[in-house]
Amino acid sequence: VIKCKAAVAWEAGKPLSIEEVEVAPPKAHEVRIKIIATAVCHTDAYTLSGADPEGCFPVILGHEGAGIVESVGEGVTKVKKGDTVIPLYIPQCGECKFCKNPKTNLCQKIRITQGKGVMPDGTSRFTCKGKQIYHFMGTSTFSEYTVVADISVAKIDAAAPLDKVCLLGCGISTGYGAAVNTAKVEPGSTCAVFGLGGVGLAVIMGCKIAGASRIIGIDINKDKYAKAKEFGATECISPQDSKKPIQEVLVEMTDGGVDYSFECIGNVGVMRAALEACHKGWGLSVIVGVAAAGQEISTRPFQLVTGRTWKGTAFGGWKSVDNVPKLVTEYMSKKIKVDEFVTHTLPFDKINEAFELMHSGK
Repeated sequence: VIKCKAAVAWEAGKPLSIEEVEVAPPKAHEVRIKIIATAVCHTDAYTLSGADPEGCFPVILGHEGAGIVESVGEGVTKVKKGDTVIPLYIPQCGECKFCKNPKTNLCQKIRITQGKGVMPDGTSRFTCKGKQIYHFMGTSTFSEYTVVADISVAKIDAAAPLDKVCLLGCGISTGYGAAVNTAKVEPGSTCAVFGLGGVGLAVIMGCKIAGASRIIGIDINKDKYAKAKEFGATECISPQDSKKPIQEVLVEMTDGGVDYSFECIGNVGVMRAALEACHKGWGLSVIVGVAAAGQEISTRPFQLVTGRTWKGTAFGGWKSVDNVPKLVTEYMSKKIKVDEFVTHTLPFDKINEAFELMHSGK
């Protein structure tokens, strides 16, 4: 058993608490990882807020991390002690019907137990003050050591800077893949990206790499426009600057609507606007943001009858074990940006400050 520091969420709506936790050794088909760097994501905040129907407490959150394999359990063959890895919240077992189907990346092998905050055998590897602590998204990267299933880990280039590539564990991969895999943005097309946070910037990057000629960024926070343009946005607009609904503004700006739109916020009203901003006959809108439990999307069916398509994406459609190492290689060869997404680097015990910075849009 390893004793180390972790940021424990004891209950919903309270700040994380830095505690000493015990991390049990990995069982069969499990891997124990020394986490070197982790990022914070809105999904962590969503669960911490108490809005997540799958949220279990007390829990160790975190799902954008990178580290070094400390030890492996029986039967683990894909990684060994000392390997550099990124934990994966969407695993890839290679055996389930989802993994065998090229149309999806949603491996279901450990979905049930992962959603309940436990390892595949139904138990936790974390304890603190004599209490069992739940796992989160199969990763729990807000701990100096974590244990994950062997299908939830990608071995990456040992030379990669872990304080940067940890972001490929969720946000950047999600946005970039939404553009290149889910939407399959084409050269010369017009795109609209709603929400200019980390995921939205990654969508913009993907649209630019795919050759889009016009990329419109949409956000009420104008402080985000300069960064969006660095990533490839050709123009940025705020829904608050017009009396008309934003979809009408976009339809007018683009002679009938955009070819591709992306909702990167998790707001069902914005999801509707993103669909309705698409061009009749061929427009495609991708939902990237995660809305709160129980919310529903709506539009008039005529929007779809007249040739618009509504799609969703999880982790950008990447088959995780296969593609995360390739994304790291693309970063190392400067095909995709990663460093530019990092705004602040804080010591682990300042993790609550990191959440405050995220909520304030900084």
